[in-house]
Amino acid sequence: MHWADVAAKSLSHRGNTHVISTGITPSGEFHIGHLREILTGDMLARAARDAGLDVDFIFIVDSADPLRKVYSFLGPEFEQFIGHQIGAIPAPREGDNNPDWQRFNDDGWTYADHFLTPFMEALAEIGVRPRIIDNLSSYRDGKFAEMTKMACDSAEQIREIIERVSSRELASDWFPWSPLDSKQSLDGVKVTGYEYPLVHWIDSHGVEGSSDITKGEGKLPWRIDWPAKWSWIGVTCEAFGKDHGAAGGSYATGREISTLLGHQPPQPLTYEWISLRGKGAMSSSTGNTIGPIEALRLVPPQILRLLIANSKPNKAIDFDTGMGLVTLADEFERLCTRDFDSEINDENISRRQLVQVEDAKAALRLSMVEPGTIAKATSVSFRHLALLAQTKSSDDAIWQSLISSSAITEPTKQLEDRLARMRYWIESEHFPEEMRIQILSSPDEKALSLLDSDEKSALKELTAALRNCQWDAESIASAIPQSAKDNDMSPRSAYRAAYAALMGLERGPRLAPILAEMDKNAILKQLDSCCQLD
Repeated sequence: MHWADVAAKSLSHRGNTHVISTGITPSGEFHIGHLREILTGDMLARAARDAGLDVDFIFIVDSADPLRKVYSFLGPEFEQFIGHQIGAIPAPREGDNNPDWQRFNDDGWTYADHFLTPFMEALAEIGVRPRIIDNLSSYRDGKFAEMTKMACDSAEQIREIIERVSSRELASDWFPWSPLDSKQSLDGVKVTGYEYPLVHWIDSHGVEGSSDITKGEGKLPWRIDWPAKWSWIGVTCEAFGKDHGAAGGSYATGREISTLLGHQPPQPLTYEWISLRGKGAMSSSTGNTIGPIEALRLVPPQILRLLIANSKPNKAIDFDTGMGLVTLADEFERLCTRDFDSEINDENISRRQLVQVEDAKAALRLSMVEPGTIAKATSVSFRHLALLAQTKSSDDAIWQSLISSSAITEPTKQLEDRLARMRYWIESEHFPEEMRIQILSSPDEKALSLLDSDEKSALKELTAALRNCQWDAESIASAIPQSAKDNDMSPRSAYRAAYAALMGLERGPRLAPILAEMDKNAILKQLDSCCQLD
């Protein structure tokens, strides 16, 4: 059974109506790592609905959180907003990345809006449409008021829970409410008293004041804010990163605080990180990211959904925008061609094989952008499409090649979309070098000078063999090594000569399928030019 179906079955034991929650602080550009949280929640919500449960899938925007520091992608003028809530400060301005006061004053465009909006657009393209809950608006609208009063009235009990579970001592002046100071910052504020609904304070500027907890003039600290959200929203399950799920972490304290606030803690679904291959864990603040919009320019949304659907949440994902993505895309194509029902009904299938087939079927189901959509194969692998996109001069030439080879009868919207993304991918830094094709139009004298006498002889024999062979991949693949064997030379000599003459390399991608898609006369002209240099 697929991990999402297992989690949904577990949820069913708690009742038929559920609120599945995810949430992120829009402190910087979103990346593929953030997709794991919301897609994990989305897939669980879909599986739960498929199981007959009534599900409200929500996405909480933690816009009440403060700006922690002036990140590398921000202008120096953001120094004044450290400690200020990101849903209440200007967005970075295009150009110098300093605060965009004009948009803030004219349209109310905030820092949180700036980073959240493109992420929500990407989510819509990938088929994720949760109910959005803005945390800052919720505080200001009084949604947290009841939970906040209970927390403030139970300050010592909450202190005991946090210190015992997390094994860390809180400051003597700690209080379960962080007021906004005289300059609207959450930093450097000391609570001096509490008389509902007011929390009294003195800030780092020596200014004294009072914060009304019913009007959101501040916020709960994270370890209390989280269970308070569970309580007033009614969350029954939440996906979150392994840091929150660690021993003594915020979920461990949140469970007990949630019970204190009168709400059953939600069922946890802890996930591992997504790392960029060779670069480590993704981070918005360090810039080690690839955003979901950028990723969607490379491959269709179903491929990114499969990335998450294919891996159990507790398994780390090493995201590779090169060959790993090609392999994943071709795996999606293979899944689309499988007859899962026939495989499942095979009387000779083992229990282990049955589990694998059921997991693959569910992963494909959850990879669809729209629930209930039937997957359709394109009959064209990503590898072959990449080859055609680099060897054909126009889209029409690509379609003609595929039609003549009987791969397709006509181009579909699905294929046209895939080709557009492929062309972007080829031009980007992410395209794998081992798949990059560049056939020379003039001799590379340096590469040719490295050939020994046998290889130079092999080049002439190879040219003659290709001139006389049928121009298809199978015939070319046979002609290259055979041209050397017929003259008592190693096939290696023919391949080295071919790569040097046609690509200026010692080795490269498989030549036969590449050459078969190119003009024969152009290839022979290049080989003749190389032979004449000897």
